[in-house]
Amino acid sequence: MIDIPYKAVLPKTMLPIVIIGAGGIVKDAHLPAYKKAGFQVYGIVNRTKSKAEALADEFAIPHVFDSVAEAVAQAPANAVYDITIMPSQFLETLEALPDGAAVLIQKPMGDYFPESKAILELCQRKNLVAAINCQLRQAPFVNAARWLIEQGHIGEVYDMEVRVTLHTPWNLFPHVMVHPRLEILYHSVHYIDLIRSFLGNPQSVYAKTLKHPAKALSSSRTTLLFDYGNTLHAVVNTNHDHDFGPDHQESFIKWEGTKGAIKAKMGLLMDYPHGVPDQFSYCIKSADGQYEWVDYPIEGSWFPDAFIGSMGSLMRFKLGEIDTLPAAVEDVIYTMAVVDAAYKSSANGGEKLEI
Repeated sequence: MIDIPYKAVLPKTMLPIVIIGAGGIVKDAHLPAYKKAGFQVYGIVNRTKSKAEALADEFAIPHVFDSVAEAVAQAPANAVYDITIMPSQFLETLEALPDGAAVLIQKPMGDYFPESKAILELCQRKNLVAAINCQLRQAPFVNAARWLIEQGHIGEVYDMEVRVTLHTPWNLFPHVMVHPRLEILYHSVHYIDLIRSFLGNPQSVYAKTLKHPAKALSSSRTTLLFDYGNTLHAVVNTNHDHDFGPDHQESFIKWEGTKGAIKAKMGLLMDYPHGVPDQFSYCIKSADGQYEWVDYPIEGSWFPDAFIGSMGSLMRFKLGEIDTLPAAVEDVIYTMAVVDAAYKSSANGGEKLEI
């Protein structure tokens, strides 16, 4: 069995964090991750102050602010801002931050592509060290897969697939479930960003996103096919409507290469929010063409551990410990370009039959 490094590397110096927003994702992922990593959360602010106060009590956060302006005025000079509000509030909030500050912005990077470009332009104008919290890139099982691939263990990757077939309780996300661009923008954006992080930008994208006939949701199932030419295949298939028990539910990422393959089960999404255990497996063909799948034990999961990676890497970049900022706004703008292209593809339809 190969010894695979997959845990997030923590910064040598822990920078203080100021959280803007106090929604469910903060309670379920951000704060548990920061507690696990030993990060210092200096303060929190939310439009409904009582929600911020409740999280401050639960996670021993020393400061609760009345406004973003107050949070900025009282924050330490080296604070990292963690923005966890809805995209429609990003521009106003980013404008209020100090020039040159480090900021982690919740995904998606805007509701529509013009907003994405405006966010990028604002961050560059204010010289912000800005990343989007596309944290799936840094889930422990993704880190393990990335290391195996970068070390050449599975050869040249020619196929990458994400498949999600399960029941998603959208009612847990009341502000999101009413969105006119639900599935791709708020869910499959994770997989678009993940595929880009491994394979780069596609030449084009083919997509169809669909409604359920008995649900008042804008979309709940999507197929995305990325065009990387005639050899490299990348596809995302999501079905959030499979409410028929756990036996045939699926939630995985799979990479296939010329020398081997990797499969990672994303247990978080199954029986959400409780989740089931992840599973990470790989196989490497021997010189005589034989292969054996190995189940590799991995500690941690997408929630909360991937959030350690996204915040930790921002701190490390700000401190000069690493040269590249994962999920920088300058990179994720291309994820949002793929999202925009996917919606256009879905709206325009496929090639008409000629008979």
